[in-house]
Amino acid sequence: MKAIVVLISGNGSNLQAIIDGCAKGLIPGRITGVIANKASAFGLQRAKAAGIATQVVSHKDYADRQCYDAALQTAIESFDAELIVLAGFMRILTPGFVQHFSGKLLNIHPSLLPKYQGLDTHQRAIAAGDTEHGCSVHFVTEQLDGGPVILQAKVPIFPGDDASTVAERVHEQEHLIYPLVVRWFCQNRLQQRMNEAWLDGNLLPAQGYAQDEDDSAVAL
Repeated sequence: MKAIVVLISGNGSNLQAIIDGCAKGLIPGRITGVIANKASAFGLQRAKAAGIATQVVSHKDYADRQCYDAALQTAIESFDAELIVLAGFMRILTPGFVQHFSGKLLNIHPSLLPKYQGLDTHQRAIAAGDTEHGCSVHFVTEQLDGGPVILQAKVPIFPGDDASTVAERVHEQEHLIYPLVVRWFCQNRLQQRMNEAWLDGNLLPAQGYAQDEDDSAVAL
């Protein structure tokens, strides 16, 4: 049972999906702590309801990013973390922090990377006239939203959709694929080697794991 620490800034819906996956025995790990950079993050209530320890490390209490990340590193290590899951954690991490936890940091981004790194991804996809959008789970590296992709899920964009409609569609897929990737990591099937993602001893392609056409749907 690997020790998982989840970092959040807000609602924590992906946190809840991982909590549920652990509770159902689908993920061979346990969340030992949830850390937020905002005391108002609703995800803290989700964690407390599940009996998970929480901690707030507010970025407002530190002079710069380096000092903040040092405090965050200490908090994470207090929970004996073997995996750190970024679930809507709205902070850009320093290179030193990323290097320290290299191979143990996962993030989910609301686009089909490498498209639309950064913010406002749903509106940007609509404005570009895209007919599909999605989300990507990737290892975290020093490049913002640029780490090796592990798994993606696609959703359609229909005429008349707005950013909130597309966001809801993407969130549904996030809640499916993020627990699955966490499961793979906890099963020791998933590794980051240099700047590449490997699953079951196989190098994943640039867009992450892809099913054969005759495979059934990915499921936990």
